[in-house]
Amino acid sequence: MTDRYAVFGNPIGHSRSPTIHAAFAEQTGEAMRYAAIEAPKADFAGAWRRFVAEGGSGANVTVPFKEAAFELADTLTARARLAGAVNTLSVDADGATHGDTTDGVGLVRDLAFHAAPLDGARVLLLGAGGASRGVIEPLLAANVTSLTIANRTVAKARALAELFAECGEIDGCGFEDVTGPFDVVINATSASLAGDLPPLPDDLFLDGGVAYDMMYAAEPTVFLRWAGDRGARTLDGLGMLIEQAAASFALWRGVTPETRALREQLRRAL
Repeated sequence: MTDRYAVFGNPIGHSRSPTIHAAFAEQTGEAMRYAAIEAPKADFAGAWRRFVAEGGSGANVTVPFKEAAFELADTLTARARLAGAVNTLSVDADGATHGDTTDGVGLVRDLAFHAAPLDGARVLLLGAGGASRGVIEPLLAANVTSLTIANRTVAKARALAELFAECGEIDGCGFEDVTGPFDVVINATSASLAGDLPPLPDDLFLDGGVAYDMMYAAEPTVFLRWAGDRGARTLDGLGMLIEQAAASFALWRGVTPETRALREQLRRAL
């Protein structure tokens, strides 16, 4: 029997998830099919229920449905509850929907893959939206010395820091109040999509510091170009995409796929 999985989004035609999971299934010998489904923006829940009724076993969820997936899940992991969003849905034997998030796991694994240590690091996270919220707990769990959230709206950064205060050393501020230097700076804003850059000081990076942009493209983003000019080692989010998918695959199938070859394949395809 071949189990059915999918990724839900709107739009979804650009998604690399079917390619990634097909590669994982082939590598591990798992009997599964994986498709991309463009759900109506006003009826994600209906699209999910139809998928389950037709035999669907689980799904990834991307923009703009991560909060809707959070709301419809019957049970949630602790990390998904903290994140307030879900990117991985599973159907259990009783037909209940289980929600989890693997975005933060994907980020931490990608940093580890690139030998960008978080243990003892000072970390700056740019942006206080959903992309940031999903990675805060895993970053703090990686034993960082401190995590600073910087955002254009200061109150939003501080509120997010307060929400995760019990998880570790964390604070929030405005972009203009950022005081470096940092070991790792992660751009979780959407500024890269618009070719924009948050106002940041030139002395942001420690020697050997890492700049990480959750966005990825064939060419470096404006943030990575700016960071590279200031001596930072630059990384984009392609590896995060692959590693969060591998974590979802492991939740569904009980086996964690190897990711190195797929990283090289997708990088060449950009």
